[in-house]
Amino acid sequence: MPSLVLDIRLTAEQFLAYYQGHVKRVLATSRDGRKVSLPAHHLRPFLTHSGVEGSFVLEFSVKGELLSLRRLA
Repeated sequence: MPSLVLDIRLTAEQFLAYYQGHVKRVLATSRDGRKVSLPAHHLRPFLTHSGVEGSFVLEFSVKGELLSLRRLA
């Protein structure tokens, strides 16, 4: 199954736009340079008081459907 590694850093203030309904998607760049438009609600489990920060593995189907998103250790 195809996968990408994403390094994401969003402050709590930036993520607040999702809760306010202003933002539905987050644009990230994978380590190999590909642009990824990710539905913001997939990052919600990783939200802390300081925001969302870390490296994540995004696994997707050959059709481009998101299968899983997990934080790297």
